Amino acid sequence: MDFSYTNDQLELQETARKFAQNELADLAKELEEKNEPVPHDWLKRYGELGFLGINISEEYGGLGLGNIEALLVLEEFVKVSAAVAFPVFESSVGPVRALEHFGSEAVKKRIIPAVCRGEKIVAVCMSEPEAGSALTDLTTKAVKSDNGYTINGQKRWCSGGGHADGYVVYSRMSDAPGAKGIGAVFVEKGTKGLTFGEREQLMGFRGVPSADIFFDDVEVPLENEIVPAGGFPKLMEAFDLERCGNATMCLGIAQAAFDHALEYSQERKQFGKPIVDFQAIQIKLAEMAMKLEASRLLIHRAAQQANDGLPSLKDSSLAKCFANEISRDVCGVALQVLGAYGYSKSYGMEQRLRDSWGWGIAGGTIDIQKVNIASALVGRRFNQRG
Repeated sequence: MDFSYTNDQLELQETARKFAQNELADLAKELEEKNEPVPHDWLKRYGELGFLGINISEEYGGLGLGNIEALLVLEEFVKVSAAVAFPVFESSVGPVRALEHFGSEAVKKRIIPAVCRGEKIVAVCMSEPEAGSALTDLTTKAVKSDNGYTINGQKRWCSGGGHADGYVVYSRMSDAPGAKGIGAVFVEKGTKGLTFGEREQLMGFRGVPSADIFFDDVEVPLENEIVPAGGFPKLMEAFDLERCGNATMCLGIAQAAFDHALEYSQERKQFGKPIVDFQAIQIKLAEMAMKLEASRLLIHRAAQQANDGLPSLKDSSLAKCFANEISRDVCGVALQVLGAYGYSKSYGMEQRLRDSWGWGIAGGTIDIQKVNIASALVGRRFNQRG
């Protein structure tokens, strides 16, 4: 068991850190102020530098590296902001991985290399107005015929909704009840019958667009099937890696908050000395550092053990749940260390707190992760409808 990074991993991490810190700070500020996503010219630059699809097979335009490498890069980007990190997230641990694992060769070859080049963005459509945590209650239907699928329904809380170039759409594909009838299809933006609602105005996640998506007799070819009815467990296996990405988004935000508080505590003077000399501040810093290190270890354990496939439900849920909770805690304490400066929009700390809160809702709430963990401990799923 080796907890150290390889020289190649350290070099990749340092490259990502320099690029993110030196070149993305102004972009991050602009995205936060305007609530706009990363522009396409920047996406292409991400792609040229190899930051998209880090753990995607070289066959489809990625670097062919491991999950740890992808998460190391993601953490460095999200330290600057969640908005500038989101394309890295979507290309390495998001719906693109579901396409890579389960999609048809035709779709994989058409879409994934374009994502890795920064030419396309792919989002996932899961939640609906009446199906969030109870995802198996979804009602969006994809009806199969000899020519393909016809899709009808509505999706909500889709990060990238209205902005992405393609969507992995969880759909009811047979009359079988619950998860047995659920699969997924790929729908490209511009397909007839696909429309979008107004952009959501959220507490955080500025620069990560979200909107309702409407499917009105949307037709896609058979090759756009990702998994058929009954493939829901496969989809959720792929989603276990997304949980590691979600956890890393929290970790990076919290790490940036801690770094800011640590630096500030050594510069800010009260009663004639730096506030770090006060034991109350020392204890806060130590507790934040412990939470960050524990979170990183849980995330990297889940990712490392999944290098030959996908993370386990238990490992990914432990990592996500813990990171979601400690990120809120760390950002809150870091804000308190900065005092009034932390509460000011001019210094970025309040943005970290707003963004950190959202990740504990997105991708499966904190409470749902705890149910997942309990299910893994006892070896059976719990019936929430009983």
